[in-house]
Amino acid sequence: MNASDLSLFVRVAEQGSFNKAAKLVGLSTPALSKRISKLEQDLGVQLIHRTTRRLNLTEAGESLYVSGKNIDGQVSDAIANVSAFRYGLSGTIKMSVPTISGELLLAEAIAEFCQRHPNIKVDMRLENDFVDLVGEGLDLAIRTGILEDSSLIAQPLIESSWVVCCSPQYLNQHGSPENLEALKQHNCLAYTYQAKGSFDWRFHHQGEEKSVRIDGNFATNNAQALRKAALAGFGIVYVPKCCVYEDLQQGTLISLLPDYQPRRLGVYALYPYTKYLPEKLRLLIDHIKNSYQEKKAYF
Repeated sequence: MNASDLSLFVRVAEQGSFNKAAKLVGLSTPALSKRISKLEQDLGVQLIHRTTRRLNLTEAGESLYVSGKNIDGQVSDAIANVSAFRYGLSGTIKMSVPTISGELLLAEAIAEFCQRHPNIKVDMRLENDFVDLVGEGLDLAIRTGILEDSSLIAQPLIESSWVVCCSPQYLNQHGSPENLEALKQHNCLAYTYQAKGSFDWRFHHQGEEKSVRIDGNFATNNAQALRKAALAGFGIVYVPKCCVYEDLQQGTLISLLPDYQPRRLGVYALYPYTKYLPEKLRLLIDHIKNSYQEKKAYF
């Protein structure tokens, strides 16, 4: 017995008419009648007595209608429940974001999103590691840089520019480096958020990629700690612009090497591969992207 034929039988029984039921389900009356006849043939019993004026359920038909109505309702409920995962704006989104973005930009954006969608809860973890989204039950991650996990969908959000800077105090004491080689004579503080390349600062100059191997007495994987060290005059840092944007505007940090173009890295929304992205996740990604664009000056 075909489950869809059972559903059609329930519609006919409820409407008491092939014509009315056919209009309800979008079939022609002959096509619907043929489906019910096929159902009777498969079951080996007659379900409906047909006359020119009306139809009546047989005893077998009455029994099937009672059971079929319950099954049809359960199927409808099951479909509605599953559809809610795709289209529903409720439940929890678990996400992982970098410490810089989480503290400076995303906290306010996520709070605003939750205010707009009060039935959605967002559990936001701040961490810089490339975590296993599937293994840790995460729905979304925001990450910057080269992405190696091809099993994830990467949706670009914005490009992040970096900046070399130091405090006016350090500049007064040690002078300003005029080129990359001059950086070797300075105390350069390393941002070790990445697995490799933390001590190799890369730039573009006159159409070519340039790099310099720096050295210094302080390294950390926390951008805010590095920023505070720079503000205190301990050395030169090379960090994402968003981390020090307000300091640059206020003059508490000074941008260096204006003739050298700093690195630019893509910022991505990452989520496990799926053919059907849940609506609440799509809305959150769009909201984050719009929030980044509104604060494009930070990048």
